[in-house]
Amino acid sequence: MRILDQYILGRILMNFISSFVILMFIFIFQTIWLFIDDLAGKGLDLMIIGKFLLYLMPNLTEKVLPLTVLLSSILTFGAFAENYEFAAMKASGISLLRSMRYIIVFVVILGGVTFYFANTVIPASEQKIYNLRRNIATLKPAAVIVEGVFSDFEGLNIKVDRKYGENDRFLENVIIHQKSNLQRNTTVIKAATGELISEEGSDIIQLLLKDGHYYEELISKSGTEGKHHPFARADFETYIMNIELPDNMEDLEADRNVETDRMKNVRRLLTDIDSIENHNRGLVSAFSKNIAMRMGAFQAVIPDSISRARDSVSQVQDSIRAALVKQIPGQATDSAQFPMVPRRVIVDEDPLSPFRAFEQGQILDASRNSVKNILNSVRGKREELELSYKRYNMHILSLHKKFALAFSCIILFFVGAPLGAIIRKGGLGLPMVIAIVLFLAYYFFGVFSSNYAKEGNIHPVLGAWLPTMIMLPLSIWLTRRATADRGLTDFGHFMDFIKERFSRFRIKKATQTS
Repeated sequence: MRILDQYILGRILMNFISSFVILMFIFIFQTIWLFIDDLAGKGLDLMIIGKFLLYLMPNLTEKVLPLTVLLSSILTFGAFAENYEFAAMKASGISLLRSMRYIIVFVVILGGVTFYFANTVIPASEQKIYNLRRNIATLKPAAVIVEGVFSDFEGLNIKVDRKYGENDRFLENVIIHQKSNLQRNTTVIKAATGELISEEGSDIIQLLLKDGHYYEELISKSGTEGKHHPFARADFETYIMNIELPDNMEDLEADRNVETDRMKNVRRLLTDIDSIENHNRGLVSAFSKNIAMRMGAFQAVIPDSISRARDSVSQVQDSIRAALVKQIPGQATDSAQFPMVPRRVIVDEDPLSPFRAFEQGQILDASRNSVKNILNSVRGKREELELSYKRYNMHILSLHKKFALAFSCIILFFVGAPLGAIIRKGGLGLPMVIAIVLFLAYYFFGVFSSNYAKEGNIHPVLGAWLPTMIMLPLSIWLTRRATADRGLTDFGHFMDFIKERFSRFRIKKATQTS
């Protein structure tokens, strides 16, 4: 490696490390601001808060790394151009692409490290942060219950006006909503005061309520009783609720065996995508067969009355044909000789015509009810299918985002380096503004495309690669302009074209007047 290459690589590394540290601190403080309600005043020690932020840092690298590559490349090459170092390189016969040779190798290696990071470290940190948050909610229930709002705690929605005492164990004006097995809010409990009681090593938390009311809506099995809306109501002086904790909850980092798409690596995602796709196909196929059987589709079933009607028509046809044969002796009895009397006639197009009036009414009512039941089944199944396909889209999106993140670092370098050479400005002023604007455009494109992909409006592969695909033409255009030593907005050719057209117009007008 030549001295010049060492100098350029050293400058980009210095700017990269300093930008990464600064941006990581900014995003960490922004994260603390977002989760301040979950951390402040919950009785959590500094060790737990430190673990919480440590597990969040790998997730922040998805935002920090692309922005760091973009900012550091603009800063480095902008400073080279501002200090006329590029002019000296070009005078020595060193082009822009030649000066970027070792930096390109560094960025490609960085892209590989980013993919490894997204495939191994980020899924593990997602699992850790999920377990930590859920276990904090379980082992330290007072940390989950927020004053003035309903908080979800092990299947209960709890709202309190005030918490006080040691570890916020005492509660004031407690309202509890408890859902049934059908996920309906059937039970409401109100109490003037409450207390959270837990013992070390116990898997049960007691919620002691005092001076309150208990209301439960009873769900009757028969439809007639349901019209009366039965309920149970009671007043109590002391009411104890035992809340059972999950097994193996000895520490705050115990694994709860919950995995989402962000908690899986590439191999696991590929396996689960095939499984979810087969599951969705089986679900749709089974539901389609069920609906087809309920509707009687593709089944040639003829009612007995229609069959009898057709048989009687056939008998009448045979008698008419026999009478005509007697009147014209010596002729064949083939039905082809009597085209005006076909062998079979088609029954009236109305399928209800063979039935009597009251039977037609019964058939129409039964058909109407059957259609309503089928529509209700379709509406109920629609939500399940939408959730299943959304899960499938999210797995594909997470798979391709791991590759797109690695390529985005390379593409954004080819956006930042030529842009820095074109604007010829170093420091943290204009380069910082340009880098933030470009990154916000890249980030917002990624957010919108991901949301559209999750809902199935666009393909998940396109949703993952769309921001990178948008930045790719920009990187090619900027690299070509910087290599040709052109400015960002070159109006010279446009002005020359206008002057040429204007001069031709003057010459033509002068010749016409002469």
